[in-house]
Amino acid sequence: MKRNIIVYTILATFCVMNISAQNANRQRLDAYKIAFFTKRLNLTSQEAEKFWPVYNEFQDNKTKIQLERHELNRNFNQNELNMSEREMTEAGDKFVGLEIREAALAQEFHTRIKTILSPVKILRLYQAENQFRQQLLNELRDRNQVRNNQNIPQQ
Repeated sequence: MKRNIIVYTILATFCVMNISAQNANRQRLDAYKIAFFTKRLNLTSQEAEKFWPVYNEFQDNKTKIQLERHELNRNFNQNELNMSEREMTEAGDKFVGLEIREAALAQEFHTRIKTILSPVKILRLYQAENQFRQQLLNELRDRNQVRNNQNIPQQ
């Protein structure tokens, strides 16, 4: 019994530490993104005050749609052989519906952001999103290369 309690305590501690590390990484990433966008867009303090709540709401809603799409893809990959034609049709319809929802969300965001930022800053925003994503992918690739090079035994 004591052994089980110790094991559960260790597991719980590990889970809390893992969640804390994820939160810390997420906070660092968010701070990096804010600095990246603020610099690229040259936001004034008044623009930033209005921009970030709208942008964060947009990103949260977009993430929810992307998670639904991911779950739909995962479900299809796991159950493809057992799905009826009707279920596949429904899944395809749902997939397209998610694409439409995401496009409508982007259109709504664009309409809202036009009241906050100038046209040039809006276009810089769209460029900055792509640049930020590309920079993160490059950094991830570079880290993986370093990690892989460290694991190669010397001859």
